[in-house]
Amino acid sequence: MTVVTAPEKTSTTPQAPRGARRTVHPLVFNLIALVLAIALWALTAAAGLADIPGPLSVSSRARELLSDGTLTEDALASLQRVLLGFALGTVVAVPVGFLMGWYPVARGLLEPYVQFFRTIPPLALIPLVIVLMGIGETPKIFVIFLAAFMSCVVAAFQGVTGVDRTLIDAARVLGASDRTVFLKVVIPASTPFILVGMRIGLGAAWATVVAAEMIGAQKGLGFEMVHAQTYYDVPTIFVGLISIGVIGLVMDRLLLLAERRLTAWQERR
Repeated sequence: MTVVTAPEKTSTTPQAPRGARRTVHPLVFNLIALVLAIALWALTAAAGLADIPGPLSVSSRARELLSDGTLTEDALASLQRVLLGFALGTVVAVPVGFLMGWYPVARGLLEPYVQFFRTIPPLALIPLVIVLMGIGETPKIFVIFLAAFMSCVVAAFQGVTGVDRTLIDAARVLGASDRTVFLKVVIPASTPFILVGMRIGLGAAWATVVAAEMIGAQKGLGFEMVHAQTYYDVPTIFVGLISIGVIGLVMDRLLLLAERRLTAWQERR
């Protein structure tokens, strides 16, 4: 007599391959890097290897500046200048970059000027800006505008010229007009370049704000740092540096988030 046995039940739950590694969230590594940096900073200050204040001294000074409202007022003043200059630079740079990339005549007329002024640091123009515009808010915002504009216009131009020609030809074969090709193909394909240029321009804007606030400013993180330099107030200088870094990092993360939302179609590693 033959006995028929039921087949053994097998689990339908997929099992991870042996030796597979769990992915660690990048934020964990960010926190580890932050802790290591603070520890190295504290050890360097305690050992006297460099004439710098330690983390405790700087944090104490930051609390003092926050309690009397100085740090908040300075941070808001610098942030306002950076946002205005960066926004103006981006708004002007994107259309100029598109014109240069899409129309050969515009490229021939504008590219020499863009490449010429791109090699001149905005800080080198400060003496001329002071002579022409005085020492009010306009020259400060103008040099920040230049820093953001030069970074973003090149990225926008490269984005348009870097669009795959096959995509443009395919759209035209399907009967798309130049306007449709530009709106539906060129702009989406160049968006990643523009956003990268905006991130670079944002960094350039923050790098310029300290020198910009040397132009007769009465408040701002750059002004506070220059003022602290006169009295060798190193903790205040560190507070200003860290504040600029933190605010700039937050703004960069926001731009990165926008980039991921707007370019979700793009393959990522």
